[in-house]
Amino acid sequence: MRKYWYRRILIMITAFTVSVGGSYYLIQFQQKKLQKEVSAGMSEGQMLVPGGMPIGIYLEMEGAMVLGTEAVTDVNGMKCEPAEHLLKSGDYILALDEQKIRSKAELVDAVKEIDKEEVVLKVRRQDRMMNVKLKPVRCDSKEYKLGVWVRDNAQGLGTITFLNADSRFGALGHGIHDVDTSGLLAIQSGRVYETSIKDIQKGKSGTPGGMEGIIVYNNYNMLGSIEQNTDCGIFGKIDRIDALFTDQTPMEAAKTQEIQEGPASIRCAVEGKVKEYEIRITKIDRSTKEVNKGLVLEVTDPKLLEVTGGIVQGMSGSPILQNGKIVGAVTHVFVQDSTKGYGIFIENMLDYVK
Repeated sequence: MRKYWYRRILIMITAFTVSVGGSYYLIQFQQKKLQKEVSAGMSEGQMLVPGGMPIGIYLEMEGAMVLGTEAVTDVNGMKCEPAEHLLKSGDYILALDEQKIRSKAELVDAVKEIDKEEVVLKVRRQDRMMNVKLKPVRCDSKEYKLGVWVRDNAQGLGTITFLNADSRFGALGHGIHDVDTSGLLAIQSGRVYETSIKDIQKGKSGTPGGMEGIIVYNNYNMLGSIEQNTDCGIFGKIDRIDALFTDQTPMEAAKTQEIQEGPASIRCAVEGKVKEYEIRITKIDRSTKEVNKGLVLEVTDPKLLEVTGGIVQGMSGSPILQNGKIVGAVTHVFVQDSTKGYGIFIENMLDYVK
């Protein structure tokens, strides 16, 4: 796994980097104040508390995800690749001989118990379930290998977009994809953590910048749970609302047809606390085939350009505001021009919190 781990530390996609580790503990929290404030304006449209705060993200995969296959040396010194043409990058191993596999560690333990020449793996490939017969390689008298590289969790940094009256949140505005397979990660569960931004790498032509934060994945810093990873972002529930939202003033969510080309703003915390920065919406594509690229925007705020050079990785999810309403979220930066990027309509994100 080491060679894959180092690749992920160095590669950033939009707002996300990948690593390993984490812990879990759910803290129940109720926020009656927010529910009361939001319900008062529901008759005018859906009311949301805008975000802009950075969050630490930890995802646990469904089973063990296959990154690739490779040859191993058998007991006779011969090179064999038992999984070649049988398993593909992006497959999820869910069971080995009826033994459920929920993580990489469980797969490793199951392989240690192999004592026969053929095993059956239960695999999910995209939306299809299948059984794969595989002959493991016996490397010595007690050890077998499958010749498969796998991974089972991911973590990184992003920006929260909104919170609704039921403590449900949306973030990122785009899905989290694996850096090796490019596929949308199928998750079993996930958590959101407090984080703080420690450094900003400015973007420039051909090189997107990035936000660097410190995330401590422990019970004390956990804010809530992640339930969905979709093309429109990640979604779940915030339990410690006061720890994340210091300002809980709600705003109305704009309908897509209300959005106009022209001045707008985004909320983000690149200077240590959430501030609004001026942008301009330069294009609106209401029939886009890429759900998280319906808006084209350009950063015009001198201070944001000074600090970040425009849009940087880690700002994905920053809410876009126009005419007193939340209209969408930042999703991508143009690699050749960091002052410009894409955004998603807020209505598309809200489809996942109904």
